[in-house]
Amino acid sequence: MEQPTGFVFAVDAVTRHVNSARPDAPIRPDPPRAARFAAGRRRTAGALRRLADRIQPAPLPTPTNCVR
Repeated sequence: MEQPTGFVFAVDAVTRHVNSARPDAPIRPDPPRAARFAAGRRRTAGALRRLADRIQPAPLPTPTNCVR
């Protein structure tokens, strides 16, 4: 190898990468996500529900039995 420093860095990087998937690897929990756009989602859901209620087809009238 002409560049022994690069080889050392490459071996170190590969070792860290391979060992990161081990069962005893350190675990960092994901930070909790902020509840963004919650009010907007509620308003949008309400508007879509009202729209669906408005454009829903009316039920068919019940047929009358005219059998004698």
